[in-house]
Amino acid sequence: MTQPLWSQVDDYFNDLLIPADPALDGALAASEAAGLPHISVAPNQGKFLHLLARIHGARRILEIGTLGGYSTIWLARALLADGRLVTLEADPHHADVARANLERAGLTDRVDLRVGPALDSLPELAPLAPFDLVFVDADKPNNPNYLDWAIRYTRPGSIIVFDNVVRAGRVLEADNPDPTIQATRRLTELVAAHPHLTATTLQTVGAKGHDGITLALVTGP
Repeated sequence: MTQPLWSQVDDYFNDLLIPADPALDGALAASEAAGLPHISVAPNQGKFLHLLARIHGARRILEIGTLGGYSTIWLARALLADGRLVTLEADPHHADVARANLERAGLTDRVDLRVGPALDSLPELAPLAPFDLVFVDADKPNNPNYLDWAIRYTRPGSIIVFDNVVRAGRVLEADNPDPTIQATRRLTELVAAHPHLTATTLQTVGAKGHDGITLALVTGP
């Protein structure tokens, strides 16, 4: 009964705190119709990212992993009036769906969607850095590499967020050969050891199951 209860609790709070939204709801529906995997952030997680960016007064945001653009919409709406969001998506089909969703949301003027492997696109972003917030929700085995780029492209006071770091508790399995688990553990070790990051990880349960996010603040150059 655990998963149904988690989902019901999510529904209770979402119904009260996150009103229906044509752009966001439409993005999820379009993504499902296009056959995209059901791995977008949950609505409450999307609003958490939105609030985090607003509280921070983010003017420049980097997102690694666009999927259908659901989290992109949440983040782009949080930008200051002259803000810009760069989002990287490896899959051309996913990018096409995201582009249409962003257009329907009226956000194409503030979102720069780049298609191709993120590790190929990231070196091109130096002129746009530093970013105030970096959100990473892409191929998990590359998370240690994405952390390296996130650190390069931020400054003291910037925020770095990694999604899906608990993996239903499998992060505890040091001998698990799954590259996703090993990369998640390596990511956490790198964050813990970095002299200019202070961070925490929060477990989450809800409609998306048992997972969590790592939130890091850049404290030095």
